[in-house]
Amino acid sequence: MTVQVGDKLPAGSLKVMGAEGPQEVTTSELFDGKKVVMFAVPGAFTPGCSMTHLPGFVVNADKIKANGVDSIICLSVNDAFVMGAWGKAQNAEELIMAADGSGDYTKALGLELDASAFGMGQRSQRYAMIVDNGEITYLGVDAKAIEASAADAVLAAL
Repeated sequence: MTVQVGDKLPAGSLKVMGAEGPQEVTTSELFDGKKVVMFAVPGAFTPGCSMTHLPGFVVNADKIKANGVDSIICLSVNDAFVMGAWGKAQNAEELIMAADGSGDYTKALGLELDASAFGMGQRSQRYAMIVDNGEITYLGVDAKAIEASAADAVLAAL
């Protein structure tokens, strides 16, 4: 079942690149007592994700944070090495580039995407959410075009 506005996020963990390699971070550490924007992409380094989706959040990070947001998380079903490299390539220093390598957290959210037809296996749907102290207050999921999950849509919802 897909999470909805008003739901509490499920507990879980993700990986982020640290100074000494991949580090586990819990959803409690990421969301408890904070206002967070999290958006997910089907794959790092893919065209729509690299040319439109992630850059929108990089360019608008200051505006988003000016609305009381503590952090912005980019999530993908990729490993932490790929997410770290993609973040560097995209100048995403202001964002947390989170890896859900085996897609377990994405499945817990009910937002998985079967991209096997494109040779990509199980991935995440494209979405964005605003989370206030672990509770989803906005959820925009896109099937094709980057609209409800775009940085502009998130800014409008803040």
